[in-house]
Amino acid sequence: MKRLLIVLVVVLFSGNTFSQQGELAPTPPMGWNSWDSYGLTVTEAEFKANVNWLHQHLQPFGWQYVVVDEGWYLTHPENADKKGMDQGYVLSPEGLYLPARNRFPSSANDQGLKPLADYVHSLGLKFGIHIIRGIPKEAVEKDLPVAGSSYHAAEAADQTDLCRWNPDNYGVKANAAGQAYYDSMARLYASWGLDFLKVDCISQPYDAPEIHMVSAALRKSGRPIVLSLSPGPTPLDQAADVRQYAQMWRISDDMWDVWSKKPGEEAFPQSLQNQFALLSKWSPHVEPGHWPDADMLPLGYLGPRPGWGSARQSRFTLGEARTLLTLWSIARSPLILGTNLTLMDAQIESLLANPEVIAVDQHSTENHPVMETADTVIWMARQNGSRLVAVFNLNDAPGIVTQTWSKLGLDKNSYRVRDLWQREELGTQSSLKASLPAHGAMLFELK
Repeated sequence: MKRLLIVLVVVLFSGNTFSQQGELAPTPPMGWNSWDSYGLTVTEAEFKANVNWLHQHLQPFGWQYVVVDEGWYLTHPENADKKGMDQGYVLSPEGLYLPARNRFPSSANDQGLKPLADYVHSLGLKFGIHIIRGIPKEAVEKDLPVAGSSYHAAEAADQTDLCRWNPDNYGVKANAAGQAYYDSMARLYASWGLDFLKVDCISQPYDAPEIHMVSAALRKSGRPIVLSLSPGPTPLDQAADVRQYAQMWRISDDMWDVWSKKPGEEAFPQSLQNQFALLSKWSPHVEPGHWPDADMLPLGYLGPRPGWGSARQSRFTLGEARTLLTLWSIARSPLILGTNLTLMDAQIESLLANPEVIAVDQHSTENHPVMETADTVIWMARQNGSRLVAVFNLNDAPGIVTQTWSKLGLDKNSYRVRDLWQREELGTQSSLKASLPAHGAMLFELK
């Protein structure tokens, strides 16, 4: 009888855990992340100012996640690029990163990021943070205990495994000590009220053991937490694995406000034009709860301390911004803003607050490209019994795209056409005809 009860408890607990995971990110996450405008340096006051703006202006349209990106545990993030200078890592006695109190004053008295999460939740929003995979080097050097276990940091750390671009941590071994470390981390974050965890330096190269451990730790944490993997490109041959363990994963390296790259130019950062082919390849792997991520939206003002380059107004034209949002929406990529929301301009805001375009990202199905040439790309999808058609001009000059409905795989001779960006009816049309500016896009609903 006792054994039967134990088995029943295990089954019930497992069912609840997997039920929680199944409810995570049923639609592509939408929100804001601090990196593109503040890099390592965002403060609590700056973060709250952006949260408040999103709450007042974009939350009614479905934007809901707000994420503190890399470096929230650094007392002196301004020293990150200064060789030999102390960045002031803040660590708990159990080797877990804690927020820097000089930047996040509400974390005083060992409260961590819970007061900030509580503030976000009071507005009806969801709270997230960024981490670099692994275990802090300082925790390993001091061989600190792993909370809730008999293990120590040195037993969990793989000191031969270093992130190629960030020196903060050692990798974590795929052993009991490594799992115990990630479990302790997930318990801490759950106690803060975390809703979203972006784990960096883990999907390229694809680190399956650590991905599996982080995912398992979040499942056991007692709180539903969306897992986002970065950077990319996540290998396409790992699609089945990543869909099992994460809710979103990057399909490219960091993309910034660059339309295209000339042959021979440095690969970093990725360009917008580069994302067309990647989203096409990943389109068969889109499903509720699991979203290929084409990266953040570097729109509007990127500053005062952006994660790449100098403070600036985004290099994207308004037309290119619309192309970016059209592509992300028809491909159902997560929509995570990078702009400084407190300095939002009206034209960009109008793009972000278009409910008909947002609905394409959140609710369309059967999303796939039907034409891909050097100059023209056309995607199609379904929504509420209608067809959706997104048309893109990749050329540096304006162009007109014409195509019969049958060539797009449609079986009707004519359709009532609505322009979703302009939110106006265009009447009944017997073929597709779109006049596009250079690097421009249009998004139509066909009834």
